[in-house]
Amino acid sequence: MDNHQRALQYLGLARRGGNLVYGEETVGAACRSGHARLLVLARDAADHTYRRARSFTQSGKPPMIRVPFSKDETGAALGCSVCAMAAFTDVALALAFVQALEEPEHYGQLLQTLEDQVARVKKRRQEEKAHQKNIRQGKKKPAKP
Repeated sequence: MDNHQRALQYLGLARRGGNLVYGEETVGAACRSGHARLLVLARDAADHTYRRARSFTQSGKPPMIRVPFSKDETGAALGCSVCAMAAFTDVALALAFVQALEEPEHYGQLLQTLEDQVARVKKRRQEEKAHQKNIRQGKKKPAKP
């Protein structure tokens, strides 16, 4: 399987797992709420769509990437007719998607940013797990809600 198909499969996997939103309104809402981790724009998206996507990244600060897939290819991967814009809400899937793209070395800064975010998420999860273990063993009192 080539990288092109693998990257498209990551889009479908993320959608089925609830870790991807698509369509202009839902992507904008995810960006404004801070849940979007990576905004994906099809290569043949209209100029107006590109300007809207750029404004979404300014409000929520997720990075944006223009992928080498057409709207038709992106839509087919997501199970709809066409899709010009989508956003990953899971940083690990976003990282795997960018790594699966053809020539990932072109996305060096983006890859580094996503890798740093994945490392922070893993660290937070480990700290939370240790905290919950301490609570179960009686070493700490649970935090008051």
